[in-house]
Amino acid sequence: MYDYNLLEERVILCIDQKSFFASVSCIQKGLDPMKEKLAVVADTKKQGSVVLAATGPLKALGIKTGSRLFEIPHRNDIYIINPSMRKYLEVSVAISKIALRYIAPEDLHQYSVDEFFMDVTESYRRFSSTVHSFCQKLQYEILEETGIHCSIGIGSNMLLSKVAMDIEAKYTDHLIAEWRYQDIPHKLWPISPLSDFWGISKKTEAKMNKRGIFTIGDLAHYPYQYLKRDFGIIGVDLHLHANGIDRSKIRDKYNVTNPSICKSQILMRDYHYHEVKVVMQELIEDVSSRVRARNKLVKTIHFSFGYSNQGGVEKQYTLQEPTNLERIIFEAVERLADKLCDPTVLYRTVSISLTQFIDEKDKQLNLFIDEYESKRTEKLAKTIDALHQKFGKGSVSKAISYTDAGTKHGRLGLMAGHKM
Repeated sequence: MYDYNLLEERVILCIDQKSFFASVSCIQKGLDPMKEKLAVVADTKKQGSVVLAATGPLKALGIKTGSRLFEIPHRNDIYIINPSMRKYLEVSVAISKIALRYIAPEDLHQYSVDEFFMDVTESYRRFSSTVHSFCQKLQYEILEETGIHCSIGIGSNMLLSKVAMDIEAKYTDHLIAEWRYQDIPHKLWPISPLSDFWGISKKTEAKMNKRGIFTIGDLAHYPYQYLKRDFGIIGVDLHLHANGIDRSKIRDKYNVTNPSICKSQILMRDYHYHEVKVVMQELIEDVSSRVRARNKLVKTIHFSFGYSNQGGVEKQYTLQEPTNLERIIFEAVERLADKLCDPTVLYRTVSISLTQFIDEKDKQLNLFIDEYESKRTEKLAKTIDALHQKFGKGSVSKAISYTDAGTKHGRLGLMAGHKM
């Protein structure tokens, strides 16, 4: 269907530091990350804390990212520690500096703290006879200088290098794999389940399965017109990716055109619907205060409630009037969630995201709402934000009282132990 002869053949590397956070923590303690069992936990004092990273030997026991502290066996040979983000960033920067010995800064893309891309098309021959020997040289220098083992995917584009690293390189003895356009039929297309492929979530996989698409090969040969109809422009992208086509370049600058403020929570246990709404309200309070701190108003809300087994509900909604008040945002979310969420099932995740911002000063006058009351409420909310910042979260409570005539009045109360 696609003529690969028309596509540019580049040499892109995707470098991933194996069990990065756990490895750095091991090295800090003078331990060998390839032999010792160590888990990095969000908070070692809370049994429900999430495991952020684990070394290979600990993963072999079934403990992985996303596990809980109480799931880790009580054994003397297992180390459990808190994260050290400053140290992780220091090591990440050190590894990036090693990469920059061989390429220009514009040929490096930092994908995450522990993963980055390099375009070595024009440079690797200056240092090695083959791209594989260059990768071995890079692996050796990173290991010698930081103690971190790296897996490297080599590809004709960013997509193929990433998938080569995820699917093959991580599981080879030398931690290097190369995927080219000619490898697509026998390496890319057999991938299953679909969620193993970069960019396909469990939710998208379920939708694809209903259409008889179970492998990347099935997706590659599925009529793209139907994918576009059912999934929009994302469907077209998925069809191109399933055929190994990715036209993005590392040197292309990415500009954030629609920033967002978001927060999510993985719950410590299964929550009932009425309980998870309380958590949602707390998340909305947090993101709303961040919007006010920027002197912005939000127009679009995106929220999700995840079931404890699989699936969930998500919805995007655009407000008629932009706001930065948690009450208005929560009312919109609650109204939609009550219609969409199943009150009989249990929930394990919740998230809220706010997008499409405007400056407070650009808000248009609306004759159908009480502008005085609206500005008064916004000012009260900012006052509470300031007090929270000064005295700590939860130190200030807001009470609403009603007169006989039905007029409501807000008043602030400072918790005991703090003086105004």
